[in-house]
Amino acid sequence: MGSSQKARQRILDPPFGGSSPPSPAKEMNEITIFSGSSNLSLAEKISSYSKIPLGDIELSSFADGETYVQVKENVRGKDVFFIQSTSKYANFHIMETLLVTDALRRASAKRINLVIPYFGYARQDRKDRPRVPISARVVADLIEKMGASRVITVDLHAGQIQGFFSLPVDHLTALPLFVDYFRAMDHVMVISPDAGGAQRAMDMADKLGVSFAILFKRRRRPNEAEIIQVVGDVDGKKVIIVDDIVDTAGTLIKASEAIVKAGASEVYAAITHPVLSGPAIDRIRDSKIKEVVVTNTIEISHKAKECDKIKVLDISHLIGEAIIRVHEESSISELFR
Repeated sequence: MGSSQKARQRILDPPFGGSSPPSPAKEMNEITIFSGSSNLSLAEKISSYSKIPLGDIELSSFADGETYVQVKENVRGKDVFFIQSTSKYANFHIMETLLVTDALRRASAKRINLVIPYFGYARQDRKDRPRVPISARVVADLIEKMGASRVITVDLHAGQIQGFFSLPVDHLTALPLFVDYFRAMDHVMVISPDAGGAQRAMDMADKLGVSFAILFKRRRRPNEAEIIQVVGDVDGKKVIIVDDIVDTAGTLIKASEAIVKAGASEVYAAITHPVLSGPAIDRIRDSKIKEVVVTNTIEISHKAKECDKIKVLDISHLIGEAIIRVHEESSISELFR
């Protein structure tokens, strides 16, 4: 094993280095991390892991709601990473991201890397009805037009959204966190709540060495779904529903009810992005689901933190390691081997 391979051996021990210090990014004075307003706590954890202090930036609003941005330190010739999820108030956070990107470009940053753990509008990735936009493509075009060099994101709703960009996209996945969390559980089965997420669920089932099932559903309107059929034998199993987003939790609850009706002993969920809109938390608390395991790609509310059925895994190690590797121009794919 070569010296570079030895240096990276630690990533095989979860969670992405654990308590070991991260590999030092080369020439740290040439890299800067800034945080948007959507998830400062995640940005602080990424900064702590990577040993790169958060840069000084002013983000505020005028009385009429216009966003104001000023980068307060020199970024000329630097490799800059801006961390911003497009979570609640998605339009506001997208606009903030676009303005920061423009400010960094005009300030002569060498590279502008947008770290978007939760990429908003990803659910609108195709023309499924007459006279509707492909909104994910619109957001991608805006990001490119403002001068971004690269996008780093986690568990896109559809992997093909990477093709909406002509710039490099590093598509990370929270799957290793979920695999590590559920590895010790026995009598487990993994299930996808729809055909679109089947590959994600199959990948998790393969890594856990367990069987896989799928639910077929018909969606009548946004945020409302009817579960049609459980395809697979879940009788007596602890079933893990794997998905990318939990929004109002309507689909999740209907899925859990169908799985329990089919004979499952317990139902869990492993979902990357906890949007948790409207009645979601109340629905989860009152449901048959034993635990919903999510990540902190989105800053969850105080009410969600108080719900004993919601467990949050920290993804900052994965994103921090990806930032270091992008700066060093080393392999990202090694993170998932």
